Amino acid sequence: MATSNDIKNGTVLRIDGQLWTVIEFQHVKPGKGGAFVRTKMKNVVTGKVVDKTYNAGAKIETASVDRRDYMYSYADGDDFVFMDDDYNQIHIPGAVIGDAKDFLLEGNHAMIAMNEGTPLYVELPASVILEVTYTEPGLQGDRATGGTKPATLETGREIQVPLFLTEGTKIKVDTRDGSYLGRVNE
Repeated sequence: MATSNDIKNGTVLRIDGQLWTVIEFQHVKPGKGGAFVRTKMKNVVTGKVVDKTYNAGAKIETASVDRRDYMYSYADGDDFVFMDDDYNQIHIPGAVIGDAKDFLLEGNHAMIAMNEGTPLYVELPASVILEVTYTEPGLQGDRATGGTKPATLETGREIQVPLFLTEGTKIKVDTRDGSYLGRVNE
């Protein structure tokens, strides 16, 4: 157990059985009345953001979250298997992976947050390099308009890309929203 005076950015609190990360905090000492701590917290699992205020010295329950780098190995049914530097494998359920599965290739690295052995979420790098496996050819004359067309990536994800891209092209993709960031010359 800790007190509200121990709150800092990045602290993980257990509130009503759920884990919340402190995004912002502010110790407030008004001229009249007792001091308090104003916080903005994000739910570790759902991503919901809430504001919460604690009286100075109030007891709070902190939780330890272990974030480690893992390498993606393979999919095993609905689970995804990751390996750490010591070659230990962990199975992460597809529900925890969520949309991140659309950007995972064998050998890619990801940050996995665990609490007491339970995986909470998977954090990918800001961008990944993927190959376009299918897209319609662009029409002559369309290149000046800056239009887009759908393209299927090697992971099965479909995104919008510029008309000039062809199959086999390696592109950089933003893992947060799945947007096209540019071509990669290899």
